[in-house]
Amino acid sequence: MNTKIGYLLPTRENIMSGHPETRSLLDGARRAQSLGFDSIWVGDSLLARPRHDPLTLLAAVAAAVPDVELGPAVLLPALRNPVVLAHQLATLDQLSEGRLILGVGIAGDTPAVRAEFTAAGVPFEGRVGRLMEGLRLSKALWSGDPVSWDGRWQVDEGSLAPVPHHPGGPPVWLAAGADVGIERAAKHYDGWFPIGPDAETFGQRQQLFVDTAVKAGRDPADLTTAMYLTVAIGDDADAAEASIDDYLASYYGAPPKVLRSFQACRGGTVGQVLDFIRGYIDAGAQHIVLRLVGDHEPTLQALANHRDELTN
Repeated sequence: MNTKIGYLLPTRENIMSGHPETRSLLDGARRAQSLGFDSIWVGDSLLARPRHDPLTLLAAVAAAVPDVELGPAVLLPALRNPVVLAHQLATLDQLSEGRLILGVGIAGDTPAVRAEFTAAGVPFEGRVGRLMEGLRLSKALWSGDPVSWDGRWQVDEGSLAPVPHHPGGPPVWLAAGADVGIERAAKHYDGWFPIGPDAETFGQRQQLFVDTAVKAGRDPADLTTAMYLTVAIGDDADAAEASIDDYLASYYGAPPKVLRSFQACRGGTVGQVLDFIRGYIDAGAQHIVLRLVGDHEPTLQALANHRDELTN
């Protein structure tokens, strides 16, 4: 199977630079599609790292850009009422005619994220349980049958319409780095979607994902392993690496060295970045989602020019 390559739209970066307009984002999605990228992605945050609402923007992408998969990288379902979210996602999957992939996560434990949960009226503690129960409720509603639910949320013979275009709902990929999260992805969801770390460790964790799926009676061939990578391409490798550090410090307000310890990042020449990406493909990644640092247009073009070196 050929590896798929996706492009993350710079929603957070545009807000940080004072450019909230969306035309450039949609133009970027169209450009990536024209260059042969397989998927378009957007990030999610309410207040911790403000950006465009992912589901609204993805609806525009679905209408504007044909023939590519799309999804959030990643959505925080625990911040949202699952009945409302199930309705939004079903509509988005209909708009995209089944091209939606639902990347989900629980969010890291930082003061800004905790404040975000408080502002949304959602307890930070227990967010794993909220995510899992909320997705189970969403899947039940996506059946189209009347649903009664007695848990964190109460539903009495409720029926959702429309149901998603994709039978049973969009595939769900769980972002996770710890073993317990990887095992959760293998047992309950359709894919594993980490953000790091190095390719060797990723390969070891990929084996855990596969082994856990087999023990749970699932066929690993039915599941997807994706990888979220941050890259910068330049003729000066040192300058490209430095641009990654500047980007991480500005984006997260934290030391780049700390962030690099759990996020997979590489700045360098085209060849160096291709080798970096290829390391994850060789270790088992079937879908690569790229967050670009620097000027996106030449980076997209450079990656497109060398696509065959990555996907075959």
